[in-house]
Amino acid sequence: MRVIVTGGAGFLGTLLCRRLLAGPVGIGGTTAEVSRLTVVDLVAPADDVAADPRVEHVEGELSRTLGDEADAVFHLAGVVSGAAEADFDAGMHTNLDGTRAVLEYARGHAMPPVLVFTSSLAVFGSDPAIGPVGPVDDDTLPRPQSSYGIQKFVGEQLVADYTRKGFVRGRSVRLMTVSVRPGRPNAAASSFLSSIVREPLAGERAVCPAPPDMPVALSSPDRTLEGILRAAEVDDATWGSRTAMNLPALTTTPREMTAALDRVAGAGTSDLVDWVEDPAVVAIVGSWPPSFTTPRAHALGLRADDSYDDVITSYRDRT
Repeated sequence: MRVIVTGGAGFLGTLLCRRLLAGPVGIGGTTAEVSRLTVVDLVAPADDVAADPRVEHVEGELSRTLGDEADAVFHLAGVVSGAAEADFDAGMHTNLDGTRAVLEYARGHAMPPVLVFTSSLAVFGSDPAIGPVGPVDDDTLPRPQSSYGIQKFVGEQLVADYTRKGFVRGRSVRLMTVSVRPGRPNAAASSFLSSIVREPLAGERAVCPAPPDMPVALSSPDRTLEGILRAAEVDDATWGSRTAMNLPALTTTPREMTAALDRVAGAGTSDLVDWVEDPAVVAIVGSWPPSFTTPRAHALGLRADDSYDDVITSYRDRT
């Protein structure tokens, strides 16, 4: 089985590559070992991934040829939320033109591959003419309020239409904000939802640019990876609608997150968090819905994290 992962050198992409290389994986109703894994990214994959003889690295634009036909394509590459808002052309080029290039590559296959597209909760937003988004369910109409959200929503529709035409076996999954991410802060508007835990655990200061009681929807790396893999695993009938599927979310607030930090790491750990509100960040992240009901994902066996205490504990034990 040949598999392609775009954005495979990123955090989630690396986790996904490691899992694909670790043993048999389900793709579209069948299970097999990965015989060849192509990692598409602007930088080299993690050393342990690159060391596997089954791995090849394609560096450069998504419009470049991706080589021979694949059984599955995981399309994770993208310009993140804050960066897409700050640089409109970069967001359009990667998030929209890049997605179209990946779909066109898949369209050229003799047999349509399974294609998993990672979308985002950012496709939902608080329309100024309508008001805040209430609890989101599987039928809630997306109203993105950022360039990133719009680009992801357009990507979902392209995947749906290429699937309708029989070019791919597409499955779009809407990811919640992933927390806790390791490493350093990135250009995502929601990056602080990892840094306010990650940095204090390392004895460093962090800034929370959002109000303490602003509700947010989160998912741990493990739960997020589980959703991506499950989308690829099931057959077409089990997947069902071409509409994107919302992954389950844990609803919390920055105040509750830092309280969990103190419970897990010790009282006073959260004193390293500075609360300095940034209107630009709040305008983006605050427009995203914090509450989801996800019966479609539940029917596939997917669940939200039980508590943020568990999320922090899992992250701490791995680092």
